[in-house]
Amino acid sequence: MTLNAGGPGYGSLSSPGFSNSASGTEAVPLLIPEHEPEARQGWRPLSREELEDEAGSPGWRKFRFYLVLVFWLTWVALLGTAIAILVLTPKPVAQPLKWWQKTLFYQLQPDLQLDAALERSGNLNAVYEELSYLRSLGVGALILEGLFGTDVSPVNISATVKGSATFPVIQHILQQSNKADLKVVLDFCDVDLLGPRMGGMDIEESNTLANVKDTLRFWLAQGVAGFTICDTDEAFSEKTLLEWRVVLQELNSEDECIILVKQRGDNLPPLNNSTTLVDVVIKSILPMSSHLLSGQEVSTAIETHLYRTDTSGVWTSWMVGGKASEKLKKLLLVLLMTLPGSPAVERDSDIDQKEDMDLNPATFLRVDSEPESDSPDTKKRRHVAHALFTSLSHSRAREEALLYGTFSFLPFHTSNSSNSTAPPPPPVLAFLRSWGCVHFLILLNIGPQTHALDPAWAPSLPEAGVYVASTGMDRLGATSLDTLVLQPHEAIVIKLFEAGAYS
Repeated sequence: MTLNAGGPGYGSLSSPGFSNSASGTEAVPLLIPEHEPEARQGWRPLSREELEDEAGSPGWRKFRFYLVLVFWLTWVALLGTAIAILVLTPKPVAQPLKWWQKTLFYQLQPDLQLDAALERSGNLNAVYEELSYLRSLGVGALILEGLFGTDVSPVNISATVKGSATFPVIQHILQQSNKADLKVVLDFCDVDLLGPRMGGMDIEESNTLANVKDTLRFWLAQGVAGFTICDTDEAFSEKTLLEWRVVLQELNSEDECIILVKQRGDNLPPLNNSTTLVDVVIKSILPMSSHLLSGQEVSTAIETHLYRTDTSGVWTSWMVGGKASEKLKKLLLVLLMTLPGSPAVERDSDIDQKEDMDLNPATFLRVDSEPESDSPDTKKRRHVAHALFTSLSHSRAREEALLYGTFSFLPFHTSNSSNSTAPPPPPVLAFLRSWGCVHFLILLNIGPQTHALDPAWAPSLPEAGVYVASTGMDRLGATSLDTLVLQPHEAIVIKLFEAGAYS
């Protein structure tokens, strides 16, 4: 029996909404496909028009305003912090220096007889040439010695000089010195300025003081910038210096005139108000001696002055004073130029000689020995002396640390490999001149042996530096303290700097 014959049956689908074909097969799919999503649009940059529209929108303008405001507030804050650090950080303050505190004194003794001969020959132009040459070396003031005999009194000192044949020459030297921008200081040491004495009493003391004041006025009118007196002179007293100070104040010029005192003893005799009566005290590093001082004696004398503190308040000027060997002359010159105070250099024929022309310094300077032949060794020695003097004087003139910087003596320990029973060799001396962040290291090897620097001797010092000067003028460029070796009788000036940077 056929089920559902002729009508809808098993395997067919017939319902409202569906239709079958003639063959009775399924015509409508069982699964209805979903609609496919539209393809996503990729990122693209804004066009110029869109960017201009967006940048001009109120939100962006507000954001940009606050961003610029934060930048400038941050910049002002950083600037204010930097200024506050500079203002609040302690820094050295230098007092204005007088001309005699910044200058280099050069001591020389004109030969009056030779000057008179030069006056007769008419060759006085050599005086200006020599003075200009000294000025180019860095010399700022001359101390003229030996112009007056020890038997000259203030009663006739001016008349004697004015009536002599050498007075025009002296006058010419003063005029040419002023033309060459050199100050001139007259040396009255060992001159009897108080006149004759009888029974320990002064003869017409008031007249004597008046004559001294007239003498000072006479030389001040000739262009003299100061006077020198020794602490061993009879005239060295508070009363005499007060009279001298009155005369100097009468000048009332911008270029102040000064009073120098040469100290021959270990200590300067006490004076009331010494800081106002005396401007400069010239001290000798080496003691006076009839023989050449040994290296150990030189070392002891230097150490004595380096350790000694001067509380007098008077500006100090240093000179060598005593006798030392030729090997130590350049070392002592380095010491003079780097100590606090004003150096007073004695006349040196090697320095006086010009390198570019054969100008005999005997044109107006004292000749201590016969002129040497211009051998290669002589020319080399003069070249080194000229280069060393110029380097030291110019460095001192432009470096604040060498003008008014602090002074620190550095203890230097070296091992002695020689027999313990033998006397120890002269040590290596070292000191530091500092101003702010600038440091100058000065090393003095007084002994005849070489010395290498032990890195542990001064651990707080920078490890590197650059050479400023050396006694042989054969050291140039940068150096490291770890590899530095001092040669016998050598002095070195080094400007220190941190590794990788110059001060």
